[in-house]
Amino acid sequence: MKILVTGGAGFIGSALIRYLIQDTDNDVVNLDKLTYAGNLQSLHSVDSSARYSFVQTDICDALKVAEVFAQHQPDCVMHLAAESHVDRSIDGPAAFIQTNIVGTYVLLEEARKYWSGLNPQKRAAFRFHHISTDEVYGDLHGTEDLFTETTPYAPSSPYSASKASSDHLVRAWHRTYGLPVVLTNCSNNYGPYHFPEKLIPLVILNALSGKALPVYGEGLQIRDWLYVEDHARALYKVVSQGLVGETYNIGGHNEKRNIDVVHAICELLEEFVPVKPEGIAAYKELIQYVKDRPGHDLRYAIDASKIATELNWTPQESFETGLRKTVRWYLDNENWWKQVLDGRYQLQRLGQGDPQV
Repeated sequence: MKILVTGGAGFIGSALIRYLIQDTDNDVVNLDKLTYAGNLQSLHSVDSSARYSFVQTDICDALKVAEVFAQHQPDCVMHLAAESHVDRSIDGPAAFIQTNIVGTYVLLEEARKYWSGLNPQKRAAFRFHHISTDEVYGDLHGTEDLFTETTPYAPSSPYSASKASSDHLVRAWHRTYGLPVVLTNCSNNYGPYHFPEKLIPLVILNALSGKALPVYGEGLQIRDWLYVEDHARALYKVVSQGLVGETYNIGGHNEKRNIDVVHAICELLEEFVPVKPEGIAAYKELIQYVKDRPGHDLRYAIDASKIATELNWTPQESFETGLRKTVRWYLDNENWWKQVLDGRYQLQRLGQGDPQV
């Protein structure tokens, strides 16, 4: 297949592309606007492949998106391009409405027009895979409850509301126009190349520099953690084997309280980097409880039995093995995250990088 990946320079998108190039025979077209969260250096290991190409385009630009479809003739779309940071959505929701809702609409329309013009065989094989989040389901109140594919939507933040909206659009384009879609909703991802504003890389890098480790409220929020490379394998399973019109929840089977995640990172750093910043006797001394986020959901947890039963996918990493790999990766890849922290990675957005086009 030739797969059009939107948002392929982001955290999950780049993991997906690395997997597609390194572990499958598919061709990949990466369409990415290169916002602050897009980083082409995350694709350095595969960007010289003849099966990979990059196009810098905003998914809200219908003319440019139509040109990409016409030029590259993809067999399927894997749509990951999105604004995804909850705190940023609270401070500035407009960008989330534009990218996540309007951008998804534009992409659906251009995909529909392209799909409508294909020959019958290619029309039947085409897929539009929309990648979403478990946050659309809102908060779980019972300690044993799990999100299933039929859990009612109850988003709490501007981010999750915009993703819920995009999910509804995708299903509407399937029912109204017959566009062959599949959807996935995933739990919290973590792993290599994660942008440092997110919890796990933020704690790792702050601890290494002796900065405070901020924890919302009392850190009792529970999340199901999914190693990003496990997620990439699941996404390919769905786009290549999933049934049209179906939704698949993807989870890591790893429910952890935020405070326990922070403590686990501190323990790994004690093992890997026993020599600490001056004045610090233990990394956990840096933990600082801060005012909770408005509307903060307490617990998310995914029932991933459907994708396990129907598509034979289960995560390979436990939280313990995945977190160990993640902390080790950040210790071994200072050049990547230092260029993010000092802003040098953003030179690519100004045409000063060296992406393959």
